[in-house]
Amino acid sequence: MKTPLEIVSIEQAVGIVKSGDRVFFQGAAMTPNYLIDHLCERYNELENVEIVQIHTDGDAKYIQAPYNKAFKLYSFFVGANVRQGVNSNYGDYIPIFLSEIHWLFRRDILPLDVAFIQVSPPDKHGYCSLGVSVDITLPAIQKAKKVVALINPKVPRTHGDGIIHSSHIDYAVNHIQPIHASVAGEPSDIEHQIGKHVAGLIEDGATLQMGIGNIPNAVLHNLGNHKRLGIHTEMFSDGLLPLVEKGIITGEEKEIKTGKIVTTFAVGSQKLYDFVDDNPLVHFKEAGYTNDTSIIKRNPKVTAINSAIEIDITGQVCADTIGDYQYSGVGGQMDFIRGASLSHGGKPIIAIPSTTKKGQSKIVSHLKYGAGVTTTRAHVHYVATEYGVVNLFGKSLKQRAKELISIAHPDHQEQLEKEMFERLYRS
Repeated sequence: MKTPLEIVSIEQAVGIVKSGDRVFFQGAAMTPNYLIDHLCERYNELENVEIVQIHTDGDAKYIQAPYNKAFKLYSFFVGANVRQGVNSNYGDYIPIFLSEIHWLFRRDILPLDVAFIQVSPPDKHGYCSLGVSVDITLPAIQKAKKVVALINPKVPRTHGDGIIHSSHIDYAVNHIQPIHASVAGEPSDIEHQIGKHVAGLIEDGATLQMGIGNIPNAVLHNLGNHKRLGIHTEMFSDGLLPLVEKGIITGEEKEIKTGKIVTTFAVGSQKLYDFVDDNPLVHFKEAGYTNDTSIIKRNPKVTAINSAIEIDITGQVCADTIGDYQYSGVGGQMDFIRGASLSHGGKPIIAIPSTTKKGQSKIVSHLKYGAGVTTTRAHVHYVATEYGVVNLFGKSLKQRAKELISIAHPDHQEQLEKEMFERLYRS
């Protein structure tokens, strides 16, 4: 017989965390900040509490003084709210593909004492929804010794894997608050130009994966004349909605979950959350599924669109550090770059502006000292800037350099050519 959901006070819920515990936080729009903030208020009672997460929204007090004397963050991805802390003594970054994080939990490499999550109220059968962040939350709650849930009627009930029976929740707190919403910025003229170039590579019937940021949104703005597109992605965002409404995204040519939009988390406006609420068109799966290369490659013409901080003239892509400063994370870029390259007719694409906001070239002769290589030069195929698109697949180092310089900003091409000769042409 299923046990009823135990509703407790917020003090009781966060009180189960003990010194030395490892605590998981659900992330993105589903970050249970009400639980987290009250846990942080216990900083004088606790010590050596380890926090593990991907990316949270909110203040992230646990990485700030004075709370950080009790907590240390180990993050699989670095967002703006924890960036300073991760690059200090109070936090650290774990480099790992999004597709493999679940093994850290399921294989007890990182055993979890407590998981903090946010869910919908239970339905008539006792099932709650993890809403719009299934990603690594599903394996976390399957393995955590204790699960503490924020029960929030504002959480969308989504279809797919993100279902948990209330009997698997050890402590629950009722709280009503809109989940985190964000509005995408308007792409710049440069980003629109990149979007046009990338859209020109996308074929009818392709299966798309869109990364985070204005460039993927600019690509979506330029797909109005396409047909029979499918979606198998990490992140589902507002930019896809007009294409669904116009019948451009149908998923009819997909091999995996034909006709369905497959994602692992969604971030966007309330309109987006209303769209996915109880919508059988959208399947939320854990990241171990969405980002599994062996699954991705089975779809036709997988077109993966991701960005980068810089790329060197041989094709090495740095997407997660600025020099030795940890800026973001490996995430799922390699999962989808590889999956797209193995898909029949697939196209892995790195799309970047040619320069930074300060006018420095993002195509460089050498990556910055200390920079991490997110995607190796052996994995990189298409690279797009506002000056065009090149395909590096099968090209030699010198050929790659010439191709990449051809789409660098004209103000930097002469210097890059000089540095190319110094690096690659030795007597």
